[in-house]
Amino acid sequence: MILTYVVAVEAAIAGLLTLPSPKLLKYRLVSLISLLLQPALFIVPFAGFQLLDIYWKNEHRLMCTGETCTAAERDRYEKSIYKAQRNVILCVSACLLYWCVYRICKYYKEIQSLEEVEKRYKDQ
Repeated sequence: MILTYVVAVEAAIAGLLTLPSPKLLKYRLVSLISLLLQPALFIVPFAGFQLLDIYWKNEHRLMCTGETCTAAERDRYEKSIYKAQRNVILCVSACLLYWCVYRICKYYKEIQSLEEVEKRYKDQ
């Protein structure tokens, strides 16, 4: 559940950063998000731990194949497989979106520093 919210927030932030907006607003937004990125780094080890947990559960899951399984057991088994697949996608998405937001912020900071250098050269 946590990963779902994190992925949604990261996607919203990435969308917000890529929308066209005035420079002053964009740079203030980038600086605010850059301040939030460092504490939000916890999502990477959390997603890694979740992936390890999913792998462990997958390796030690009781198989429900054959005629001995009831319909309810088979449904529960399939539901757990689908849930594990969804969680893997969420973990990978959380890490990928965090990296994208980080790179977008770094890109805008580099642009800002290059614009400041250009402005100094023009003033000289």
